[in-house]
Amino acid sequence: MLMSDKKFDYWFGVPRKEIKWYPKIDPAACIGCGLCAVICGRGVYSYDLVTKKPIVAKPYNCLVGCQTCANLCPVGAIEFPDPQVARETARKNKIFVKVKKMLEEKFAQQLLETAKQYHAQATQHEMEMREIGKA
Repeated sequence: MLMSDKKFDYWFGVPRKEIKWYPKIDPAACIGCGLCAVICGRGVYSYDLVTKKPIVAKPYNCLVGCQTCANLCPVGAIEFPDPQVARETARKNKIFVKVKKMLEEKFAQQLLETAKQYHAQATQHEMEMREIGKA
């Protein structure tokens, strides 16, 4: 039952199985609507057609920090560890440093384009001010 898909084996370089972040379903509270099984884009859930209830089939596919299924559960039958678990894991593994580097790489071109636009606007403004000064 503690399986995962290979593409989810790591979270920012940290082996996913080292991070205790996944949902637990309270079977007594669960009404079997199946919303969690349908909305989870990472395949964490399966659905037992006999009991007509969802099952946490691939817990380590769960995105660390995500609680969308619990937020949408109509009866509050899904629980997660305290969010501090995700924050501490991120801090301990320097995830914020990695994210900052990823942002710089991802948006470097956009930053250059923005700088070019500002330069062009400043140049245009400067030319307009010179024209006003000549008048």
